[in-house]
Formats: sequence, structure tokens, C-alpha cells
Amino acid sequence: MDSGVNKRVEPSGDWAVEAEGLVKVFGDNRAVDGVNMKVRTGTIYGVLGPNGAGKTTTIRMLATLLRADAGSARIFGHDVAKEAQIVRQLIGVTGQYASVDESLSAMENLIIFSRLLGLGRAEARRKAMELLEEFGLTEAAKRPLKNFSGGMRRRLDLAASLIAQPPLIFLDEPTTGLDPRTRSQMWDTIHRLVHTGSTVLLTTQYLEEADQLADRIAVIDYGRVVAEGTADELKASVGTSSLQLVVKEAGQMATARQTIERVLDVKANISPEARKITAPMADADLVTDLLTALRENGVSLAEMSVQKPTLDEVFLTITGHGVKEDAK
Repeated sequence: MDSGVNKRVEPSGDWAVEAEGLVKVFGDNRAVDGVNMKVRTGTIYGVLGPNGAGKTTTIRMLATLLRADAGSARIFGHDVAKEAQIVRQLIGVTGQYASVDESLSAMENLIIFSRLLGLGRAEARRKAMELLEEFGLTEAAKRPLKNFSGGMRRRLDLAASLIAQPPLIFLDEPTTGLDPRTRSQMWDTIHRLVHTGSTVLLTTQYLEEADQLADRIAVIDYGRVVAEGTADELKASVGTSSLQLVVKEAGQMATARQTIERVLDVKANISPEARKITAPMADADLVTDLLTALRENGVSLAEMSVQKPTLDEVFLTITGHGVKEDAK
């Protein structure tokens, strides 16, 4: 039997999202100021930025919920402004607050959403039970939503948006208010969505979330995309890895420093009182050569670590402030 869930436009093309010069102005506030974005089909794309940076406004324009003042956007090749009805068949949107009926239970909400999407009674009930189990809400299935915690509401909201599992899913800060365990479960679900055919565009304030989930990341601040790339590319853009060594004997510091500078061809910094040497290292493959050289020169190490720049350092370097700071 053909259901309404299956009566949808099929996605096509390499790009799920193509946005050029998107602008949205609210009074004197230029909330989105020329955003360009391309999201490849079958990937997770992260939009990282603080509150007020323009993330949600951008999502709302791409999802046909808000008309852009300038610029253009296409979803699987369909113009968001001119083909809004087609675009809506290709997307699912989960906002920062649960879009559910307070007067109904979790089970009733999911059944109603399923029925609206064309599922039969039995299929709607089966789908609702399946989603409640996946999001750890089975025990609360019949509980009034007024007794739900914020985290439970977030999980129910995402569950509702996944009933039809659309080709493109917008997740606007999907783990806000969740405890670490539930956040980790949500990450697993997002990965599963992509593995089963969806593309995900995710906004977040959590650096770790962007690092863990996104194939590519757009850093947005004051309504503009200020950097874009993979997590590794963004980290590499602000500097190389840092090598940190602690020498066992203070008398070996000079030899250790000379060896490091020769093998790595860099300038090393020393902290004599801590017997610590720090040096930039562009090529991690040189670690083996360095350890061999240190051993040959009789240098014994107490500790050694190679640390890559973090996304936090990336954001701070690019924007001049931390990701948790509200944009003014």
C-alpha cells in the first residue's frame, strides 16, 4: 500500500544545499550578512557559532520558513524561494524547542505526526513505539508532556522530525539542554541517519559536537561565514601541532634542545625549572626520527606529547572571542 510518506520528491545531485549571498535584516540588525554554503549530499555539515551569530536565521531561510532579503538558496537543485513546496517535501526541521502538543502524551504526539504523514493506524503506532525506544522514552510514553524534562522534550522533538526520515534534516542545536549520556546517544542517532541515506545540516555551540560529528564545518560569526573546512583543515589553519617534552635530567636540557631544533628544523622554547621543552611540529612523522636522535645523544624523557590545535583555539583565533560568548 502506497502511503503519504512515500509520496515525496526524490533528491538528486551532489549538493543537498547551495546558498549564495544569503542576507536577512531585522530593523537595524543584519542578522545574516552574505552567507555562502555548500553541503554535499550524504554528509553531516556543522554550522558552529555563538548565540546571535545568525545560525538559526540561516536555517530558517534554507527551510523556507523565512524569506531572504537577498541572495539565493537551492535544496537538491530546487530554488527555495520559487519551489518552496517541493523543498518542503525534501526536508525535516528540528528547532531548539519541542514542537509538540502539551496536552498529549509522547506516544499520542508521535502517532498524530505519523498519521499526518500518511501512515496507517498500525504503522503509525509501530513507528511511534520504535522511536520512543530509540530515544529512551518508552517508560514515559504515556506521561503528560508537562512532566517532561527539557532533555526529554528535545529527544521527543527529534523523534517526531525523523518519522519520515527526509533526505535533508536541519538540526538546530539538537543537544542543547541534554546531559552528556543523552547527548552521546543523540550523536549516534545522527550518524545513523547519514548511514541510512539522509544529509544533516547541524547548528551547534558545542565545539566537541562539531568536531565529533561534522564532515565539514562552517564557522559563523556576526552573520558571516568566517571560515569553512574539515575540522583538521580548520585546526591546521591556525598553526601546527605542538610537541612537548619533559627531560628526566636537568643536565640534558641543552642537548635535548639542540637535537630537537636540528631534527625538526624549528626554534624550541624551554622551561628549565620544569625541564620542559616545547616546539612547533608540522610533520608528526618526524617523531620517530626525533626519539631515535634523542636516544643516540643519551637524552632520557620523562614525558612526551603531541597536541593538535583545538576547535576552541580555531574559533578564538578567527573571531577574537570564544564560541560561548554571545554575539552583540
